[in-house]
Amino acid sequence: MRYDHRVECGMTEQRPEIFDRALHFRRLARRRGSAEHVLAQTVGNALVERMEEITRRFDDVRVITPHADLLAGVNEALGRVARVVAVAPLPDEDLRLAPACCDAVLDLLDLHAVNDVPGRLAQVRRALRPDGLYLACFFGGDTLTELRQAWIEAELETGGRISPRVAPMVDVRSAGALLQRAGFALPVVDVDRAKLRYADALSLMREVSRLGMSNILRDRSRTPVTRRLLLAATKHYGNRNADAGGRISATLDLVWITAWSPHESQPKPLRPGSAERRLADALGATETKLRADPPDAE
Repeated sequence: MRYDHRVECGMTEQRPEIFDRALHFRRLARRRGSAEHVLAQTVGNALVERMEEITRRFDDVRVITPHADLLAGVNEALGRVARVVAVAPLPDEDLRLAPACCDAVLDLLDLHAVNDVPGRLAQVRRALRPDGLYLACFFGGDTLTELRQAWIEAELETGGRISPRVAPMVDVRSAGALLQRAGFALPVVDVDRAKLRYADALSLMREVSRLGMSNILRDRSRTPVTRRLLLAATKHYGNRNADAGGRISATLDLVWITAWSPHESQPKPLRPGSAERRLADALGATETKLRADPPDAE
């Protein structure tokens, strides 16, 4: 039987193919302009702040990101780390990380375009040494929810088939559950929300394209967008989200997750019934035992 380390990492051959990863990376490779710098600077600054809150020193770090311009911010955040290795994610989603190869993994702006998120987390968990850090940042939550709604309304108005145009996003609750499922300890998930302002919906769409966030869904329509559909989408977007001056807003949620590979030194939850003080005593209340009434006689 042929050995396949993808299975050991938790990856499955039957995972759903939501995203066209090859198309995604081709678009990122062609991307140019100031938008790349602004996005990298935003995430890099937030990364510096978050790493400053962690007192641990890391000697061997892996950085997973398709955005090479983020590495400067990573180097600033990590300071004097003995070894930092950039890992370019691939379309097949195999990170090719050896077991227990590092004590920290930073996963930046790729997880939102991964088909097999549980498999990605399993690979990272396997690559981390005990008490190793996993810190990830990705687009999630309500990112571009206004644009999604505008396209749906436009396609309903023009009589066309509703085609997926904005990727599904992982929310905070789902992210926490996935971390626990992968065997991580002490998971923390939070969201940095920004309301971005643009002159109009077309300006937003151009920005989405420059950021490499254009539609990469495998089930996307291959039919070119007609002028009528585009005008309908911009109209609906403005009707719902424009201010008095005609400028529109867009939601951007950057989801941050922090978790650790298990280690015996980490705090453990108390066993049920092991508390030394009753809740009623702490609240200064009287405890009343609940008694179930006997069932009525037949």
